[in-house]
Amino acid sequence: MQSRRMMILRAVVEDYIRSQEPVGSAALAKHHQLGVSSATIRNDMSALEEEGYLVQPHTSAGRIPTQKGYRYFVDGLAAVIPLSEPQRRAIRNFLSGSVSLQDTLQRSARLLASITGQVALVASPALSKSKVKRIEIVQVSSSTLLVVVITDAGGVAQHMIQATTINSDDLLHLTNMVNECCIGLSLSSASQRVYALANRKDLASALQIISQLANALEDMHDGEHTHDLYMAGASQLAHRQSIVDFASLFDALEEQAVIMRLMTSLSEEASDCASGVSVAIGSETHTPGLLNASVVTSTYGYNADSDSAFIG
Repeated sequence: MQSRRMMILRAVVEDYIRSQEPVGSAALAKHHQLGVSSATIRNDMSALEEEGYLVQPHTSAGRIPTQKGYRYFVDGLAAVIPLSEPQRRAIRNFLSGSVSLQDTLQRSARLLASITGQVALVASPALSKSKVKRIEIVQVSSSTLLVVVITDAGGVAQHMIQATTINSDDLLHLTNMVNECCIGLSLSSASQRVYALANRKDLASALQIISQLANALEDMHDGEHTHDLYMAGASQLAHRQSIVDFASLFDALEEQAVIMRLMTSLSEEASDCASGVSVAIGSETHTPGLLNASVVTSTYGYNADSDSAFIG
């Protein structure tokens, strides 16, 4: 593509994202230093339309980017701009008031929505990628135990198991043995270690509990609902003037399982990108409600094992 047309395409994409209104040649000539007349810009926009990068929604309107135009912009014209130190400091100050992991994630979603002006989503750390920090086994009735797993990422998972009566001393001993062999392991590895405890003679009275505890840890690892999703910014779309009907987008956002699978898939792509960011545009999301939207996803955390995204 000619360099001038690349500049024009970049300007159209940036202006349309900002205004959500078709962009005309006169506006480009006025607001961008392209060094050519509006007539020349208009001719280049016509050429970009013929090549499939722009489309004119109405005969009397300016032009808007197509999915092909957005993709060219993302792959060849856009750049990830690092945060300045004042911005980083402001973010740290905002998050420092968090009182829990859940509060931190909700604050992060609100912050992303505020910065981008779009819908922001933040997923809690995946249990399957977390390490065990502590396991508590609490007797809630004569035949029911509550297993509480705390992960290194601050996540908490609970599971009820049915078991024969066990006295408090034996339960405390079992809890200590479980933590001794499981701390620092993934849930799947911890499950295998717990199974091995069945061979210990001093735990012979807890064989049923050991078996169910091992199964519970494996279920936590394999469970479909291993993420909580925190969302902010949906109200910003509701007040936006746009040629796009947002009803289908709001419907899609309510399907959290679908959104979570999409974010997980895109985060795997982001991990392989030098920028650490993955962008799915329109039909690339494979989600009907997002055909008029893009999803920008990145990972966060010490091991980049969790996902965040904004949609718009």
